[in-house]
Amino acid sequence: MENNPLVISDQERLQLLYERFRDVCLVEKEVWTEIYMPRQTEKGMVLTNQHECYEVIIDDEAVENALEANIPLGSKALGAAIQEYKDHISFRKK
Repeated sequence: MENNPLVISDQERLQLLYERFRDVCLVEKEVWTEIYMPRQTEKGMVLTNQHECYEVIIDDEAVENALEANIPLGSKALGAAIQEYKDHISFRKK
């Protein structure tokens, strides 16, 4: 992964993004390439009326296909697939 300051590397934030990605994929019934998260301020406060947009980057088509195949299997299966392939999934703040 390139050293791009817009690519998210904070582990706590990443975990929230993986969960949001899972939920959006389940609702939309496909692998989604853009997700929105409530904006956080420096003090950890969450502003639910403001959202930040993140591009979802999957660096391997086989991984994307595997994620797609797990969507109909539900939240646990898709969550497990995301955890298994998380090295191939990154998020870039837009």
